[in-house]
Amino acid sequence: MRRSLAVSLLLATVAPARAEESFVLSIKDHRFQPVEFEVPADKKITLTVKNLDPTPEEFESTDMHREKVVAGGQEITVYIGPLRPGRYEFFGDFHPDTARGHIVAK
Repeated sequence: MRRSLAVSLLLATVAPARAEESFVLSIKDHRFQPVEFEVPADKKITLTVKNLDPTPEEFESTDMHREKVVAGGQEITVYIGPLRPGRYEFFGDFHPDTARGHIVAK
């Protein structure tokens, strides 16, 4: 009886896990789609970057301190945050003139 009470008390004091939200970003014709999207502020997010082009591209952001290459026809997962409210730029380092976008944390 004491053991089950102790286990119940322990479980009641454990903080619930914070769920991450997932978002998908595509690269097509050396452009990110969507160019801008909103995420919840102060929460971790999982970003899947799908490269629909046959050539490699890079998801890079100096604002979010992330840099990861995604091969042509492949996808990567990038873990971001939690982000404070604001606007965060990202770009493709191989095509910085066209591959640009923003994440808005609200």
